[in-house]
Amino acid sequence: MAQDSKLPLKIIAGADDFGCTLKDALVTHLRSLNIEVEDLGTGKYYSVGEEIGRRVSSAATNPTPTPTETRGLVACGTGVGVSIFANKFPGVYASTCVSVDDALNTRSINNCNVLAVSGMSTSPESGISILDTWLQTPFKCPCPASGNNPWPTEIDSFLENSVAEMSKIGSGNEKFDSCAICCLAKNREFTPVEIMPGGSMKIVRESPTSAIVRFKAGSVEPAHHHTFGHDLVVMKGSKRVWNLSKEEKYDLGVGDFLFTPAGDVHRVKYFEDTEFFIRWDGKWDIFLDEDLDAAAAAIEKD
Repeated sequence: MAQDSKLPLKIIAGADDFGCTLKDALVTHLRSLNIEVEDLGTGKYYSVGEEIGRRVSSAATNPTPTPTETRGLVACGTGVGVSIFANKFPGVYASTCVSVDDALNTRSINNCNVLAVSGMSTSPESGISILDTWLQTPFKCPCPASGNNPWPTEIDSFLENSVAEMSKIGSGNEKFDSCAICCLAKNREFTPVEIMPGGSMKIVRESPTSAIVRFKAGSVEPAHHHTFGHDLVVMKGSKRVWNLSKEEKYDLGVGDFLFTPAGDVHRVKYFEDTEFFIRWDGKWDIFLDEDLDAAAAAIEKD
């Protein structure tokens, strides 16, 4: 099998104390093949895996093509720890191989560019066979996983596309919500609150009840009360709450918290599109104490 690259190959190698003997034998073999090797020597398995992962990642994700393909060779007691740390970096596909079949499969299926080997369970002779197979096996070639037959067209296409998708992982282009409450609102259907125009909610737990509530800018909640007290935290937007029972009012923005006791009559005005998390001490219910026109008139006078 021919090497799946027209570029000269460079291997960055390293090992911990348990893998250094095997690594040294493999480096000697690579040099006998006139393959360029940068041997980082021996260190802690996590630092070796991290450094090789970083260097292979830098070469793999460099927007300017380099004249050399860079791969990695890492060895520790099991070959697992070094591969875990190497895989922390984008564009790195490290795989632990303890057999020739492993090397065939991971090159064919995963386009593996960092070979991890086990110094405790792999002899130098077996290691060389694994290494040679890993060097000579092209991506998407027939392998034991394919029954040693060419991959069907649909699988071949899947493998090709998977490389592009994998390369995006850890690239810094992902966007994550850091707020666990905000994440609850993703991909959930919100039900309109019929007696509160502009409002919708998604109940995420029943009795005691937790919900995520949305109101559009300009919406008004007429004066009402609940059987149970409730806590709320504003996640987005701003609102004003009048507690008519206590003759108090509160302006709330993102991150603000408010507790309203059971039975307290309260009215709300939304200044912008607003979302909040709310928890009632029992089952959710609502009792109107005025209509929408009366609420709008009262807010106008305030």
